[in-house]
Amino acid sequence: MITKTIDLYDYFNIEKPKNAKGFLTLYVHESFKEFSFGRVRPAVLVLPGGGYAFCSNREGECIALNFLSDGYNAFVLDYSVSPVGYPYQLLEADMAMIYIRQNACELNVDKNSVCAIGFSAGGHLCSTLATIWDEKEIKDILADKVELARPDAVILSYPVITLNEYTHQGTSENVSLGMQELKDRLSTQNRVNKNSAPAFIWTTADDAVVPSENSFMMAMAYKKAGVPFELHIFETGVHGISLATKETSTTDRDDVLVKPELAKWTKLCKTWLNNRGFNIKHPNEN
Repeated sequence: MITKTIDLYDYFNIEKPKNAKGFLTLYVHESFKEFSFGRVRPAVLVLPGGGYAFCSNREGECIALNFLSDGYNAFVLDYSVSPVGYPYQLLEADMAMIYIRQNACELNVDKNSVCAIGFSAGGHLCSTLATIWDEKEIKDILADKVELARPDAVILSYPVITLNEYTHQGTSENVSLGMQELKDRLSTQNRVNKNSAPAFIWTTADDAVVPSENSFMMAMAYKKAGVPFELHIFETGVHGISLATKETSTTDRDDVLVKPELAKWTKLCKTWLNNRGFNIKHPNEN
């Protein structure tokens, strides 16, 4: 495996705001020297949660390695958090997607099979990437490169979707900087249209931190827009459950963070992605 970290602001020669981050860590399969034909792999961009106050380690590298084990090349974005607000999180997610596609040959990535996965507030960021990747503020900075930023699919994991009723208050305040205009504009259930990226959405019915209404809202918006989606509501499970395995549990919370019945979400979403063409390919395949 090849790993390295890219400062996206340096890579794109864009001035970095004070307190901003925008670091992309790569987890890329090495080519097998024994094989002459090579492999082209699907890619996943991982957007951890943390209420736009921090980026959770429990929803970062461990998720990348889980996808890596199934043949994906994976990329984890350490995006900017409070006191930095919109549009910089979306700008950084866009830059990450563009970086992956611009370097697809070198990374052995299928540039037509690049998805993003986000958790909680990272799910909100992922939903903006799926719906408003080319918003005016972003296009003003990235110009024509923004056309490479739309993901081919997204996975929204117990996501924050609305920044108004049913929201997670910290997420809403941190990304919008308290501005109601932004809360309205960044409530992404209102931004879904026919060009939005297909979505796999999952959560738990009794999530006490980010109400499951967020996922229902997004699913209904996708249904109305006629965009492909899949929705899974598990009966019970705490917020921030991540992989629901020992790997992402903490020493004193195994009783609530290790749930085999929830851990199957990874298989479900990968099956959905596989059915959308996210497969390892040989270069001579069409």
